[in-house]
Amino acid sequence: MSANPAAQTSRAPSAAFILKKSLISALVALVLFSLMIGVRTEAGPDGQLTYWTRFGDLAVMVAAVFGGSILIELFRQWWGPVDTARVVPAPVQNALAFGGRLVAPVLLVFTFLVPVLFYNERYILDLAILVLTYVMLGWGLNVVVGLAGLLDLGYVAFYAVGAYSYALLATNFGLSFWICLPLAGILAAFWGVLLGFPVLRLRGDYLAIVTLAFGEIIRLVLINWQSLTGGPNGVTGIPRPTLFGIPLTPADDGLAAMLGIEFSPTHRIVFLFYIILALALLTNWVTIRLRRLPIGRAWEALREDEVACRALGINTTTTKLTAFATGAMFGGLAGAFFATRQGFISPESFTFHESALVLAIVVLGGMGSQLGVALAALAMIGGFELFRGLDQYRMLVFGMAMVLLMIWRPRGLIGHRAPTVFLQRKEAISSDLVKEGHG
Repeated sequence: MSANPAAQTSRAPSAAFILKKSLISALVALVLFSLMIGVRTEAGPDGQLTYWTRFGDLAVMVAAVFGGSILIELFRQWWGPVDTARVVPAPVQNALAFGGRLVAPVLLVFTFLVPVLFYNERYILDLAILVLTYVMLGWGLNVVVGLAGLLDLGYVAFYAVGAYSYALLATNFGLSFWICLPLAGILAAFWGVLLGFPVLRLRGDYLAIVTLAFGEIIRLVLINWQSLTGGPNGVTGIPRPTLFGIPLTPADDGLAAMLGIEFSPTHRIVFLFYIILALALLTNWVTIRLRRLPIGRAWEALREDEVACRALGINTTTTKLTAFATGAMFGGLAGAFFATRQGFISPESFTFHESALVLAIVVLGGMGSQLGVALAALAMIGGFELFRGLDQYRMLVFGMAMVLLMIWRPRGLIGHRAPTVFLQRKEAISSDLVKEGHG
């Protein structure tokens, strides 16, 4: 006789259990932070070791861990697994679901209005451009990691290829930004295909190691091929984009003079903002469209099970190459924009740190989720600036936030791995087709 399913539902942890677990977490934090925060040592002027105590800061950190542990347990009750009791009532859950559907359109409208709302805030405009650049990079890497399930640690290589392609074509041949932009994407896609061929038989950690090596190879080539790339000195004097051939300069042939308005350097910043916004939306639109096509379904099948993907007759070679080429193309387009925005590029801008940051955005946002990647980029890039005033506590706070997020949402902010095509209703499988029992 089977037990009642309702009886199998685990009860919510009691207040005593939550308090006990929070006290244990606070005790562990006290032990760990005692030497990190409570006692600070430094070499004195005479070479002797001096120290001073910061017990007040230590108490604040321990109290934060204690309170955070209580909140985490409450969150686990609210948004925990399906077999646990939930505290949030149904109306609140419906309200949260309705609010979640409004996040994307509200965020999009706000993004369009950023230059209008913060026209005189140069810092906010520059930060918004940086966030959109990483949103585009995250969406490009999401094709490879989130949709195709291929762990790529060398994505910065395609970013660098796109940036140097535009810089060298524009400075040596005098080509405009709008001509070099698609060329940079095509060249980056070509390098994506070249990377795809050696890793066709690799997966998991081995694939990550090879892609990491590829990114370092590109960086070393940029440093040592001085006759072409300028070596460590980089490329300077990269042209700015124009509006239908009209430069955004204070000259007589500039856009401000032609419109009869006073020139402002903010005009160029706003123009760059809408360029990267258009490129990011193009990346999002193309990704969504490709996901609904047979190639997108092949990426999802490859992500779920490569053996089953082969058994279905899907050409995994073509599937992997198209995933690398598509993601690399978007990275190359972002690189071309980065070059024209900065006006100067060097190998120091394309280190492994950039690949790790973009990968963290994809993972924290939720692999396969477009909205999650955008929210993660906003949180990570904007969060760095928000906590800039905390000095030495900045990275500690940011690391704690990432740990809490992984505890609360291990699949990311918006964990979305549902396939594009699925059965509309559940169907039972005959017992003859399974090992035992009813399917």
